[in-house]
Amino acid sequence: MKSNNIKKIQSQHFEHKVWMNELNFYADEVRIYEHQLEELVGKNIKEMLPGLEKFQNNFIRQKEVLDELRHEIRIHEHELVLAVNAVGKAIENNGRHDHEAFEEKVEIFKKIYVELKGEFLNFWRKWH
Repeated sequence: MKSNNIKKIQSQHFEHKVWMNELNFYADEVRIYEHQLEELVGKNIKEMLPGLEKFQNNFIRQKEVLDELRHEIRIHEHELVLAVNAVGKAIENNGRHDHEAFEEKVEIFKKIYVELKGEFLNFWRKWH
């Protein structure tokens, strides 16, 4: 039982590292897109203003979601440390973090982000 718990903890820790790296990459991309957005704002073309506002709001929201997801990962990492330190305590009894549900949240974020990225790149190409 203890060996299975350790393997599960190691697996979850690995996934957290992968997710954190992905989320950090997306945060970097959002900063790049925000810079590109600022370039477009400088053109001061009236027809593109609604799109600029839409993307500005979407990027703000994506940064908030990124921060929330990274915070949740840090919380769960702390819980994993506590589980490792608790001799004989099964990680299944922890219950505060549903790893599979969190994985789904990350996948949903990535899907929404990829769609937003595609829309923005099309918008940027049109007006750049």
